[in-house]
Amino acid sequence: MRLTILGGGGFRVPLVYGALLGDRGAGRVTDVVLQDPDAARLRAVSRVLAEQAADVPDAPRVTVTTDLDDALRGADFVFSAIRVGGLQGRADDERVALAEGVLGQETVGAGGIAYGLRTVPVAVDIARRVARLAPDAWVINFTNPAGLVTEAMSQHLGDRVIGICDSPVGLGRRIARVLGVRDPAAAWIDYVGLNHLGWVRALRVGGRDELPRLLADRELLGSFEEGRLFGADWLQSLGAVPNEYLHYYYFNRETVRAYREADRTRGAFLRDQQAAFYAEATDPAVSARAAWERTRAEREATYMSENRETAGAGEREAEDLAGGYENVALALMRAIARDERATLILNVRNRATLAALDRDAVVEVPCLVGASGAHPVAVDPLPGHATGLVCAVKAVEREVLAAAASGSRATAVKAFALHPLVDSVHVARRLVDGYTAAHPGLAYLR
Repeated sequence: MRLTILGGGGFRVPLVYGALLGDRGAGRVTDVVLQDPDAARLRAVSRVLAEQAADVPDAPRVTVTTDLDDALRGADFVFSAIRVGGLQGRADDERVALAEGVLGQETVGAGGIAYGLRTVPVAVDIARRVARLAPDAWVINFTNPAGLVTEAMSQHLGDRVIGICDSPVGLGRRIARVLGVRDPAAAWIDYVGLNHLGWVRALRVGGRDELPRLLADRELLGSFEEGRLFGADWLQSLGAVPNEYLHYYYFNRETVRAYREADRTRGAFLRDQQAAFYAEATDPAVSARAAWERTRAEREATYMSENRETAGAGEREAEDLAGGYENVALALMRAIARDERATLILNVRNRATLAALDRDAVVEVPCLVGASGAHPVAVDPLPGHATGLVCAVKAVEREVLAAAASGSRATAVKAFALHPLVDSVHVARRLVDGYTAAHPGLAYLR
C-alpha cells in the first residue's frame, strides 16, 4: 500500500513514519512518498527516517519528490500536512493580530482566518488534483485549520477526505487516566463540536458515565491539564470538559495579554527552533534523529505555555508529551484499508449529526470507521451556549470559504468581523490590510 505525505519535509513526519514502522499487520504501508516544495527540508527529514528504519528490515520504502502530480499518482492514501507560508507566515499572522489587540493563534480567531485564507486555495487545488490523478485514494487531512480545510476539500472529494486532530484523543486519554480507567480504548468519549472547538460531555465505561464523578471531585479536576487550565469552578458550571483551545475563548483577555507580553510568539519560537533543526539535520556528522528528538521534546514541553502560565496550570505531564495524531492517522488508515472497525473522533461532513448545522458542514465527532469510510455517530444536542459558539464559528468558516472562492476583499473583512474574538469592523478592515501586506499569498483578495 502506498502512502503519499504532502508537506513531507514537515517536522512531524517522523512521528507518522515511526507509527508505520510499528505496524506489522497485513495490508500495511510498504511505500511512502514524501512531497514538499522544499528539497532541503526533504533531505533533512529523509535522514531522520533512514535512522529510524536502520534496524527494521522490512521498513516502508521512502522516496522523495518536489513534484505534486508525481507524488499523487498511484497513491492509496494521501496525508495532507502542508503549511502555506511556512512558519514565517504563522509568525506574521500572530504579529498582525496582536498589533490590533486580538488573538493571532494559528487556528483560532484572526490568525486562524488569515491562515485559512492562505491555505484554502492551495488545498482546493490539491483536492482537484487528487480527484483527477488518484480518484480512489483517501485523503487524511491534518492541515490547519483542520475543519475548515477539510470542508473546502470535501467540496471536491466528498467523504473521501477526512480530517484528523490529536486534541480530542489527548483530552479523552487524560480524563480516562485520572478516573482510573485501565483501558482508555474501551471508553466511549462523547465529544462534540468543531475542530479545536469541542466538549467532552460524557465518558462511558461499560455503559456507565464516569464524567459526573470527575466533575464532582475538585481534587481530581486539579490533577490533569484541562482541569488546571480552566479551573474546577468553570468546569463544574459547564458540566463538561472543553477542548484546550476553548481557553482562547473563555479566557481571551488574559491570553491576549500574555501573548503580547511574551518575548516571542509561538510561531516565531517554532520558526527559529525548526530553522536550527533543519540546519543541524543536514550535517553528516550529526545524528539527524537525535537532533529531531531533542527538538521535539522542547516543542512539546512548551506547547500552550502562555495559556498554562496565565491559568497557573504548571508544566505538562510527561504522559502528554508523546504526541498522538500519528496514531489516529494510522488507526484510520488501517480501519479503511483492512475493514478493521474502529471508533475515532474525526472531522467529517455533518449529515444529520448536529441539527443546528447543515449536512455539508464539517464537524468533529465520534465516527464509526470501516472500509466504506467514516460515518458520524448520532449525538445529543449541544447546550445553547455551545450551539451558539459552534454556529458563530461555522458561519465565519463559510465566509472564509466564500472569500477564497470569490477573491472578495469585502467577504474577507466580513469573516474577520463576524468572529467572536474580533470586536470591531474597523479592526477587521485593518486586519485584512495588515495580512494582505504581509502575505503575497493573499494578493488574490481585491
